Amino acid sequence: MLLALLAAVTAVTTAAAPAQAAGYRYWSFWDLTDGTWTYANQGPSIARPGDGDVQGFRFAVSENSQDAAKPRGPHDFGAICGATDARDGSKRVALVVDFGTRADATGGENPPAPRTACARVAEDATSAEALASVAEPLRYDSNALLCAIDGYPRTGCGEQVSGDTPGTSGDTGTASGDAADADSGGPSAGVYAGIAAVVLLAAAALWQSRRRR
Repeated sequence: MLLALLAAVTAVTTAAAPAQAAGYRYWSFWDLTDGTWTYANQGPSIARPGDGDVQGFRFAVSENSQDAAKPRGPHDFGAICGATDARDGSKRVALVVDFGTRADATGGENPPAPRTACARVAEDATSAEALASVAEPLRYDSNALLCAIDGYPRTGCGEQVSGDTPGTSGDTGTASGDAADADSGGPSAGVYAGIAAVVLLAAAALWQSRRRR
């Protein structure tokens, strides 16, 4: 009876345990829209920003675009490009480059501090060309996926990271701090209820077996 009880409790606990999600370590690309970062719907090699646009890049581990960490730090066009005069035949693009946190770094690398730059490029330049003008060297893979900005990270490109997604300074915007704390505090009420139910059923079975003797 004791062995059966232990097996049942183990089964309930295992079934209730949350599945560990897999994420990807990569540079995400963002547009600033009405003062808010939005995940870009085009890659930097295709997107063609206009004069006065603000774009951001963030290195982090995330499962998808909905939970991707946003660039941190100043992102006001005036603050970034205010000292760069407009010129005919060119455009100014404010760029925010956030190298992420050590929790998201690969191979023990220490990420540089986030920084901003004002790129003055040709009117038809892409976002990738704007980035290359202020943050070389860039590294791409054979599928044109952006792997490194200013040489960071030294290795890797969009690799999958199994298990729990590392923290990203709490700035992903996908859940409140209270909800995250509640989810990480241990077994849920449902787990305890399930265990209690198993214990009660086992106790009832034991009592019935003793009555029959």
